[in-house]
Amino acid sequence: MIADRIERVKESGTMKMKELAGQKRAEGKKIISFSVGEPDFDTPKNIVEAAKKALDEGKTRYLNAAGLPELREAIARTSKESNAIPCDASNVLIAPTKHAMFETIMATVNEGEEVIMPDPAWVSYEPATVLAGGRAIPVTTSAENEWRVLPEAVAELITPKTKMILLNSPSNPCGSIAKKEDVKGIADLAKDHDLVVLSDEVYEKIVFDGHKHYSIAAEPDMFDRTVTISGFSKTYAMTGWRLGWLVAPKPLFKAINKVQQHSITHCTTFAQYGGLAALVESQAPVEMMVKEFQERRDLVMKLIGEIPQLHCGAPKGAFYAFPKFDSSMNSEQMALYLMDNAEVAVTGGSAFGAAGEEHIRISYATNKENIATGLERVKKALE
Repeated sequence: MIADRIERVKESGTMKMKELAGQKRAEGKKIISFSVGEPDFDTPKNIVEAAKKALDEGKTRYLNAAGLPELREAIARTSKESNAIPCDASNVLIAPTKHAMFETIMATVNEGEEVIMPDPAWVSYEPATVLAGGRAIPVTTSAENEWRVLPEAVAELITPKTKMILLNSPSNPCGSIAKKEDVKGIADLAKDHDLVVLSDEVYEKIVFDGHKHYSIAAEPDMFDRTVTISGFSKTYAMTGWRLGWLVAPKPLFKAINKVQQHSITHCTTFAQYGGLAALVESQAPVEMMVKEFQERRDLVMKLIGEIPQLHCGAPKGAFYAFPKFDSSMNSEQMALYLMDNAEVAVTGGSAFGAAGEEHIRISYATNKENIATGLERVKKALE
């Protein structure tokens, strides 16, 4: 009864640990979760009020598949002003961020074609590629190189079957940020080999220590081969709204929009009015959240430094730490050990790829009290 392609896909490692944590809580365990990348802040009130107002005004009907025109305009303006992407509203499609990634791969990757992607990487990149009939080709990254995707490593993996290079900066699970020379080098490879680039930039606003985010679509002659994905979930604490976007050149936009038309049709109408308020009104809530994330990052690094069995460089963005651990256990066993013995939920690094083995991902999207208590429990369990 089950399609063969589903048998080739693993379940989400992050969702698995989230669900296990929920089961343990139902049994009376006081689990502290570092497993899911979900900000613990409430969605800013002005965003909620904008969606409520849209409901009160009866804005509950169908839109065109690409989304609310005013929101598309606002995203195009933000993409140009913040990231120097040479786009306009006609290049913008509103879609849940994960779905935008899936739609893009479905619209571009043929059976047997290869997608070069980071290892470690977010858990859904490889399954989306497999479901589209493609092959995921991991480019190994390491802590020694700040978990960056290096152009020379990508170049070694390009074959006649390569169709796409998939990038993610700031990175989940590593918190790394691509340097300007990385972006330029990968852009040159894409142009030389006529490749599509899918750039997942959903953490673009969550950067620390004065680091800068670079969009590869802003590189010379790259807009016409790049799909840039971003969204509201992480930056505006809107995870449950399922609202994001992509920016693509016209031929790719048209193809991706077909997938949207035949899948979700469009994002929830009244939610898009909330997204509009998020972009065009005060960004003070974003500044507050990023400041808090940096303080949490600093606390996590201080406390990890007090645990002899964990080793971790400071993340430069997003809200994840990816420490290596000293143990004969593999990373999945370590995650289950900490769940049972520390009552702390983390995700084993192997869920993000082979290069993640011997690591765990710690999401510090939770409050400082939970961080302090949880890492103290981890310290005792590892002792």
